[in-house]
Amino acid sequence: MKKRYNEEQIIKILKEHESGVGTGELCRAKGISPATFYKWKAKYGGMDVSDARKLKALETENARLKRLVADLSLDIVILKDVNSKKW
Repeated sequence: MKKRYNEEQIIKILKEHESGVGTGELCRAKGISPATFYKWKAKYGGMDVSDARKLKALETENARLKRLVADLSLDIVILKDVNSKKW
């Protein structure tokens, strides 16, 4: 069974590791793979909970803006195509 961890839980797990708990032991106790742990460490290492929330908000905003740019680019291509036709 897969369990999803939120940012607060991930940061708590990373703090446990920093306090001296071994990686293997921590991964077994939390039911995660070492690869997942190191991916979390690369992304959230050294962050506080508030920093992680800001990061999540920025990622959401970035995704929204990328979709907006893609939609506008598609509209521009369509308009150029329509405009290039000779009637």
